[in-house]
Amino acid sequence: MAQNRTVDLLVEAFDLNQRRKFELKNAEGKKIVDLFFKPITRADRKKAQSLSGTEEALDISTQMLCQMAELEDGTKAFASADSLKLHKKLPESVLNELELFLFGLGEKADLEEAKND
Repeated sequence: MAQNRTVDLLVEAFDLNQRRKFELKNAEGKKIVDLFFKPITRADRKKAQSLSGTEEALDISTQMLCQMAELEDGTKAFASADSLKLHKKLPESVLNELELFLFGLGEKADLEEAKND
């Protein structure tokens, strides 16, 4: 009887299709859209870094947001090129909240703490 390799045990233990939902609201508390996020893999992080073309953490994290955010039906919520518009046209506090959720740091996480991780 063949034993499973450790790598196979690890990979089988985690479901990369399970999604978390983020309900985005405007300043008045009205729901704008629900965004869904699958777990981030190292490959996702490397792809976002490559697409951003920089080592700047804020650029990479917004590129990761564009890459990972999905609508309820599983379609991509953003195009890769939307990163620049999000940087220029969205309040930083909203972008921070989205990205903190993406990285699993929760609603109460402090941005400075996240930058140091």
